Amino acid sequence: MSNKTNYSYIGMAFIILVFGIIFIPRIVDRVKNGDISRNDRMSQGQDNNFQDASPLGFLEINGEAKKVPAFSFTDQNGDTITNKDYEGKVYVIEFFFTTCPTICPKMNKNLVNVQNAFKGNKDFGIASFSINPEHDTIQVLKDYAQQYGITNPNWHLLTGEQEAIYKLANEGFNLYTAQVDEVEGGFEHSGNFALIDKNGFIRSRMINGNPIIYYNGIISEAEGMDEDGQEQQITMLKEDIKKLLNE
Repeated sequence: MSNKTNYSYIGMAFIILVFGIIFIPRIVDRVKNGDISRNDRMSQGQDNNFQDASPLGFLEINGEAKKVPAFSFTDQNGDTITNKDYEGKVYVIEFFFTTCPTICPKMNKNLVNVQNAFKGNKDFGIASFSINPEHDTIQVLKDYAQQYGITNPNWHLLTGEQEAIYKLANEGFNLYTAQVDEVEGGFEHSGNFALIDKNGFIRSRMINGNPIIYYNGIISEAEGMDEDGQEQQITMLKEDIKKLLNE
């Protein structure tokens, strides 16, 4: 081997050594600081199959991540269900009533779609709070669950004191709920879903650095968008549930 070749190998080795000293610590720091997203990893397509692999944000109030407030209500089986029953689970929250003539049927058909996407997953659940608990008794909720094909054992249709439910909706989640006799059905409420992680924090998809906060529960995947051009978010919700289940 010639001296020229030896010098070439020595030069290459020196360049590799310099690269390792300068750049590898920087890459490690980026991983520790969370600067390298799952999209940057070669294994991204193997452990997660998401269109958007970026982490979900937290809903922050006064700089603090907001958790689900404590609650205790009765479900369609007559069991007392509290927020602690959902600990360790990813779940979706909605407010509805069984005699709703407008958006509730759409919302719950969409939630059945979501339920079926995670069939058999013991770490996924849904909490549906009735805003007309005077009418929505245990038996009424049980019949409603059968009518809609609700089979997930962690999907609880909840009834209790109306004042407590309204406080949970309006103050706990900032999801508008009110009894308004003049409107069709007698009640007004948000058509949005809240997404909760395994530790009880409200989580949200980030778009251009801003949280969407809640997920539209009215427009179905089949519809694609409503008459105003707003796109459905059920697909997004299912993708984000998968992310939280993998956290």
